[in-house]
Parts: sequence; structure tokens; C-alpha cells
Amino acid sequence: MKHNTSKHWAVGVGLSCALALSACTGAGGGGTAQGQTTLRYGSAAALNSFAPWEARWAGDVAYLQPVYDTLLRADPDGNIQPGLAATWDWDETLTKLTLKLRDDVKFSDGQALTADVAAGNLTRFRDGTSDNASFLRALKTAEAADEHTLVLTLSEPDPAFLVYLSQNAGIIGSPSMWNSPEAKTTPVGSGPYELNKEESVVGSKYVFDKKADYWDSASVHYDEIVVNVYADSTALVNALKSGQLDVSASNTPTQIPDAKASGYEANLTELNWAGFLLVDREGKANPALGDVRVRRAINHALDRDGLVQALAAGYATPTTQIFSSSSDAYIADLDERYPYDPDKAKKLLAEAGYPEGFTLAMPRNNFVPESEFAVYAEQLGAVEIKVQWEQTGDDLFPKMLGGTWSAFPFQLQSDPTAWQTLQFAVLPSATWNPFHVANDELSALAAKLQTAKGEDAASAAKQVNEWIVDQAWFAPSYRLQSAFFSDADTKVVMQDDNIAPYLWNIEPKK
Repeated sequence: MKHNTSKHWAVGVGLSCALALSACTGAGGGGTAQGQTTLRYGSAAALNSFAPWEARWAGDVAYLQPVYDTLLRADPDGNIQPGLAATWDWDETLTKLTLKLRDDVKFSDGQALTADVAAGNLTRFRDGTSDNASFLRALKTAEAADEHTLVLTLSEPDPAFLVYLSQNAGIIGSPSMWNSPEAKTTPVGSGPYELNKEESVVGSKYVFDKKADYWDSASVHYDEIVVNVYADSTALVNALKSGQLDVSASNTPTQIPDAKASGYEANLTELNWAGFLLVDREGKANPALGDVRVRRAINHALDRDGLVQALAAGYATPTTQIFSSSSDAYIADLDERYPYDPDKAKKLLAEAGYPEGFTLAMPRNNFVPESEFAVYAEQLGAVEIKVQWEQTGDDLFPKMLGGTWSAFPFQLQSDPTAWQTLQFAVLPSATWNPFHVANDELSALAAKLQTAKGEDAASAAKQVNEWIVDQAWFAPSYRLQSAFFSDADTKVVMQDDNIAPYLWNIEPKK
């Protein structure tokens, strides 16, 4: 089965949140400084780690794409294209993938790219600590057939596997990083730039200098990239207002009016959904959550139109499904499956044996405005679900993923394909199924989706979506409109499945 550029089984589509860059002068933007083009990029989140086996995607792509290549790439429409792998072929069982790697690629330490190096990166990611390590769950073996031929054997078909090789699972770093104590802070990749450690400040500012001999020089549009971190929303808005940035991710939709007023274009996309993950679906920690009527009651308790205005400044679409409108699983009617109906919510709770309601412990943190927790508590409290907030800090993610709470409000990515979403948030092995809940009916639907193609795949995806919504495994509030800001001198082509353009799709306007 030769590779192609369709968006179905053999290719799939990419995952959430990439990076973006733009042209500028050294101080004022939109030009050159002594003949050198510099890109000033504002990031809304600090880097997690440069170690490939710990790599996240999302906002961290701003730091990863300058220094690393991936085995495959995705074009703006999500079609898979060559990367470090020039060609790829599936066998008839869709469990054996052969990739032919480029023979002209070297890492910044001078070591050459080989199939052995690529194999080592893939197994380290699969066995590593990245939030997305489960992407390579099906990878059984990674072996070098010869110096530049990589053979990957899967334990079962994975419709999204090529997609993952175009994201963090496909990042290839030099083997000199594998046992390096500096791997978290010192990348050694084959990407178009190298990190300038002397001018960078960990957690605050990252400077990347263009390589002279990058293998894909036509895709490089800037001599230097400077990424500044603005975890504080006010600081980011001030930077935009004063023209310190050429492009930037956003922290919150409320920044959009200020950015537009400052002359930036707000490139909008719906990639994340916000609401509740009702993860204790068997009632192990909180028996109430084990009853589908209770989970449906929580859905009916949410005034989604009000939440869009109160929490997203109107930049969101109310929904009760976790799939994006571009997903093969999307069903428009499911956006309104659970209309706001407090009386029905109370009736469902009474039928489930909770006429007086129940107490629901959930985490709160300082990363999210206090108003969000207050609004959610008010709406649930109106149907006698008493929210008991438990303050957290840096331990939020380990506790959520470790099954500390039966439910919690959060934002998760909405992937373009149903299979990606299942692997990320639904299947027993999924990162965001911390109680590892399994269901025979869902497993049968997932198995059908796993090997389906074309229209059959789309039909199977919709069946999965209908089941998840009917069983109320989640209580979504809305699909959030995320913004990526670009100035008047920058041309960007947005990525179909990312919050921002990929590096090679951002360039100065002529």
C-alpha cells in the first residue's frame, strides 16, 4: 500500500496545537535588522522539556519545531507529507510500516540520521513520560532493515499512526541526548535552527539561530527566532499593544479585542473543548458517577449559552460532544443533546437515588480564573450537586491522571479523527481515562472503527460519538475558539488541526 495524501485511513490528520512565527526587525518588527530577519514570537506557555521522549505538542511546538524534524509532516489541510522519511509503505495487514529515510541528514552534533537512531527515538517515546506516550501504544518493534530503511511492526492496526509520526511521537533527536543529563534543556536535533543557550533564559526566553546547511532550506524563512514566554495574560496583551511581537499564541479569548485594536489579525480555530471529564464512570471513588442518570443530570445542569458568555467572552460554540466540527465523528445534532434543564437534572438525580443531591469533590487551581470555578459551582449547586473544591498547584496533572478525582473541569483537544480522540481520552489505555474504564459495547464499536475505511470509517466514527454522548462519559460546555495573532507584515497559513501554523507555513509578506 503506497503512501498517498488522502485524509482517510492510510494518512489521517494531525493533532492539536503547533507553532507560529513571523517577520520583524530587531526592535520594531516587520523588516530586517542589518540584513537579518528575526521572528518575535509570543508563547502562552513555558516549555515542558526538550527531551524527545518527554515532548508534548500543543504550545511546546513553538520550541520543538525549530530544532527538531519529525519522520513525517502534515500540510495545512492535514495531509501527510514526507519529512525525514522520504517514502513509506504499509503491508496488506496494516500492521507493518516500512519507511525510507533521507540519507543527507545530520544532527547539530554532526552525527548522521540512520534507521537505528530513528528506531531508538520511537521506542523511547513509547516508553517515555510524554503525555502522549500512548500514541505509540501499538508499536511492537522498531528495527533497521538497513542504514536508511526503518521497519515498524504494530500489534494491531492504528488508523492514526502516520499522524502521530508527524507530531511529537515522530520527533527524532541525536542519540547523544539519550543518556545526557542536559536533555531537558539542550536539544540536539536536525531541525532548521539551533538553540542559542547564551542568549536564552530557561522558562522565559528562547533564541534560535538558523543553520547554514539545513536539508530543507526552502522551508526556512527567518534567520533568527526569538520566543518569549507570557504565561500571564496581562503581560501578553501589553506586549501586543506595544508592538513587541510579530505573532503570538493567546492565553484566553478575552485577548482578541485588544489584539485586533493593536493591528493584529486574530486567526480563529476551534480545537479544544471545555467542560467536565466524568472519569469515574464505574463509581469506584464516587458511587454517584457510576450511574448514567447522574452523568446525564450533570449535562442538563449546564447553561452552555451562559457559560460561553461568562467564561469565553462569546468566542465559543455550545456543545455536548467532544468531537470537533471537522472530525469524521461529528454530528451536528449532538451539539444540543442535553439542553439546559435544571428540573430534568433534578428528576434524573432522584431516579438515581439522589433526591437531595450529592457532594462532588473536584480540583481547583490558580491557573484558571476564580470566576470559572464559581460559575460551575453555581450551576451544579442549582440542582443540588454540592461542589467541594480542593486546591491544587503543580500536582494538578499527576493527581488528575492518577485518579484522585471522579470528575473535573478541564480543556482537552478535539482531534480531527475519532480514533485519535479514542486513544487520547476514551479507550482504557488513554491518558485521559485515568480510571481505565472499559465497556464491551464501546470496545466493539472501537474495533469496527479501527479497521474501517472510507465511508465505513465515517459511519463507525459517528456510532462511537453517539454512544459516548448517550452514556454521558463527558459533560462538555463548549468548543473554544482559540486565536493565533499575526501582524500586518506576516503571512500565515493556519493548520487544519492546530492552534497555530506550522513553522514552514509562516513567512514575511512580500
